[in-house]
Amino acid sequence: MRRDLPDVSHVVEKSALPARPEIVIRALQPLLTEERIRRLETIINQRTRSVIAVLDGLIDPHNTAAILRSADAFGTQEVHVIERDEPFIASTRVTTGAERWLDLIRHSTAERCVNVLRDRGFRVYVATSDGELNPFDLARIERVAVVFGNEHSGVRQEFLQYSDGSYGIPMRGFVQSLNVSVATAITLHAATVGRSGDLTSAERTMLRARFMMLSVRNATQVVLDYLRRHEG
Repeated sequence: MRRDLPDVSHVVEKSALPARPEIVIRALQPLLTEERIRRLETIINQRTRSVIAVLDGLIDPHNTAAILRSADAFGTQEVHVIERDEPFIASTRVTTGAERWLDLIRHSTAERCVNVLRDRGFRVYVATSDGELNPFDLARIERVAVVFGNEHSGVRQEFLQYSDGSYGIPMRGFVQSLNVSVATAITLHAATVGRSGDLTSAERTMLRARFMMLSVRNATQVVLDYLRRHEG
């Protein structure tokens, strides 16, 4: 897919809340229907940070968009990115807004990415055609990050050097590889089987505030008006 189409844009990190999460929730909750509140709570309670997709130099905005959409669909809150020569962009037509609900975390190098994940207790596996593990093995690892490589050159040698191992999707046909967005969707589905939501209370409160901000028109102004009335 071309990177210069009108629906392709940079994916930016989440913006800061206009007030403490608890205040944002108090200001916005009265403007949401009971149905919407229940929907947000259901999603938040199923969110996990124990499975992470790491994208190493992906350049096709259709692929990156489809991966972000899959990450949201399977409840994985974080997507980690290492940019190479091209910035990380996505097709907004394909994401249908999924990127707004996720945490996108950028790293400058493969080594820094792995070190950050290891410090958080993650084991890091690289997606390869002949991996040691299969996708459902990942579901038995308490905290797991899977690295997906560039569409043309694959995962860089640095990740192979720093990772804990590799995994692959078994193939039964003549085709011996999958599009990276398809492989990521299969992987996230398999790796999240049997997992329940694992966010802390503070993380759930933060997401509740963020998700409400995304659900209310002119949310920032509503919160600022609330602060003037109740906190001033």
